[in-house]
Amino acid sequence: MKNILRTLIVVTLMIISGAQVNAQKKLGQETVADLQKTPKYGFILTTERHFKGVLNMYDLLIENGVEIEECEIVVKGKVVTQLVRDSELEKFFQKYKGKVKVSVCSVAMKKLGVAKETLFDGLDVTPTASVRMLQLQANGYNTLTY
Repeated sequence: MKNILRTLIVVTLMIISGAQVNAQKKLGQETVADLQKTPKYGFILTTERHFKGVLNMYDLLIENGVEIEECEIVVKGKVVTQLVRDSELEKFFQKYKGKVKVSVCSVAMKKLGVAKETLFDGLDVTPTASVRMLQLQANGYNTLTY
């Protein structure tokens, strides 16, 4: 019984410590300087985990002094069904509204039966995710695909 209790305490401490370490990442000066060279960021993603992850990365960059001129998330795939009013993602996104632009692929919306009227406020609809990413790249954005 004592071994199980000790194991639970150790695991709990590891989880708590890991969360603190992740929340307090410090970027090096060279990294920040490099990121300042192109202060526009574009991400294309298909999952809730990546949606939240990109927004957390936005916080990390800001906390480390990276000046972000523009940041846009282009969303396609099944996660589109979670971008509706009164969803968990709507609550999560409130902090970023007006700071991070989110474009939702109309092709994905059509395939998944998501009407524009059901999307939460602060989202834009784009004709296709791929063309929107090409447009961001043409406009000098650093881009990542998840």
